[in-house]
Amino acid sequence: MQIYWTKINKIIEETPEVRTYLLACPQNFTWEEGSHTHFALEGFNAGDKPNRSLIRHMSISTLPHENAIGITTRIREQCSEFKTILKNLTVGDEVAIFKTHSNVPLKREGKNVYLLSSGVGLATFRPLLLDFLNRADNVNHIHSLNIDSSKKFLFTDVFASSPDKKVTAQFVDNREEYYEEVKNLTDDKDGLYYVVGSDEFLLQNIKVLLEQGIKAEQIILDKHEQQLAEFLPLHLSNER
Repeated sequence: MQIYWTKINKIIEETPEVRTYLLACPQNFTWEEGSHTHFALEGFNAGDKPNRSLIRHMSISTLPHENAIGITTRIREQCSEFKTILKNLTVGDEVAIFKTHSNVPLKREGKNVYLLSSGVGLATFRPLLLDFLNRADNVNHIHSLNIDSSKKFLFTDVFASSPDKKVTAQFVDNREEYYEEVKNLTDDKDGLYYVVGSDEFLLQNIKVLLEQGIKAEQIILDKHEQQLAEFLPLHLSNER
């Protein structure tokens, strides 16, 4: 396993509780849209065993052409040891990234794509939308629906409705409205439904989608093969 140590080049305060850390791109480090990585702080591998409290599984919110590895995360006032250390890091400090992989690349199957997310989960979808805006081949339309009770919506410069670009972006701040909108979207029985958020959020969305007649194979989750069976019918893990 290769561990890439890299420096923080810039810190963007997206909202009072959400920051994006832009990291320098190490030589030969590549990734695709929908990628996640293991993001680790100094000292995580100092002992005989990795200190897991200094490692987090994070989505990459940028694409390679932006010349930065973006890690977007929510840091509340009361937070974990990991987030407390991260909050105090500054430009020039080093972090590590390793085991980078994408479970949710943009499927180009000539269908509509629906991106369903909660809060900072939108960071996973930013590269998918950018990839579509750069090259719209074999995707009919992208519709993003994001719920954030803080009303501090993320990436509104990218997630903006544009009929010309075949993009619709919706933001809501309460569950009732969110799930009504999800039901409305399921009028498209042939679409692809990507879901990113907490496990509870995933399960609730899957329940609604299946009840509305969306097939399990149309639902795409940011989970490894072995984790999919916990959320979707067992036979799916053999079909993906």
